Amino acid sequence: MQKQPNSDHCFVCGRQNPIGLRMRFYSGDDGCVYADYTPRAEHQSYPGVMHGGLVTAMLDEIIGRTAIAHNLWCMTAQLQVRFKKPVPIGAALKLKGEIVKQAGRALEGRGEIRLSDGTLAAEATGTYIKIPDEQIAQFQDAMSGWRVDE
Repeated sequence: MQKQPNSDHCFVCGRQNPIGLRMRFYSGDDGCVYADYTPRAEHQSYPGVMHGGLVTAMLDEIIGRTAIAHNLWCMTAQLQVRFKKPVPIGAALKLKGEIVKQAGRALEGRGEIRLSDGTLAAEATGTYIKIPDEQIAQFQDAMSGWRVDE
């Protein structure tokens, strides 16, 4: 697997974001993107359970990063999340993102979060719209901190 770049201030992956998740993502040989993460106490809603909004952010990011791994820069148009099990604080999670379909400027993706025993905790499907080339160039210029940490 190949480590993906991170930005400086993204909430999910930003290395310098003091309130962010600081997640790391890896591109697999199968075209999917993977991440491991262990939620901390500051990520909870109910005691011992990760906040659903943060679960949603992680799923959105892993699908979006799967698009980027295929050199498809997109923004979320629609995201549907299904919460199957509570996501526990302090327990290792495994995330996976994949592209399901591409048509014109749109792509459909799927993301999942599994507990350490393999149980599906949450899943998302989403529609993402490709960003116009000129906007990609603007974002890339502004993302001088977008790099792979060694």
